[in-house]
Amino acid sequence: MHRLFVGLRPPREIRAALIAIMGGIAGARWQTDDQLHLTIRYIGEVDHRTAEDVALAMARLHAPAISVALQGVGRFEKQGRTDAIWAGVSPGEALARLHKKVDHALIALGLPAEGRAYLPHITLARLARGLAVEGEIDAFIAAQAGLASAPFPFTHVTLFESHLTRDGARYEPVDRWPMHG
Repeated sequence: MHRLFVGLRPPREIRAALIAIMGGIAGARWQTDDQLHLTIRYIGEVDHRTAEDVALAMARLHAPAISVALQGVGRFEKQGRTDAIWAGVSPGEALARLHKKVDHALIALGLPAEGRAYLPHITLARLARGLAVEGEIDAFIAAQAGLASAPFPFTHVTLFESHLTRDGARYEPVDRWPMHG
């Protein structure tokens, strides 16, 4: 089985800027440079044949290059506790259109539609239950609320395979294709 997702890799200087702000939350599992990405569509576990079909569908995808900027930070919560810290990107309209296009291509292969609302972001940290202190999370979000960057381009869409390990997920690029325009 292959655990897949479609994503975009920020340029090196954007990844370096994000890594520079990471820290200050005990128990946070901060993302490494290799893990920093913007998910367009999570696919999940599929067999080898379906993984090949997904790669073919992504190779046929036509989408323009997208320019965005970092904008603020936020958190995802589950059952009243923070489980992830993220950096926002804006504007999100072009990313939402790409998400919809990828989602439709995957539905055409027989995969289920994305069930969640799409919120473009780059995950900075994951937080294990009970290890993070909410006051530290609040302080980080307050300190980084003004996070911003100059616009930067996403010029390639990448199919990633996610390998779960004891130390967190490791993301392996399977293939990547240029976005045009």
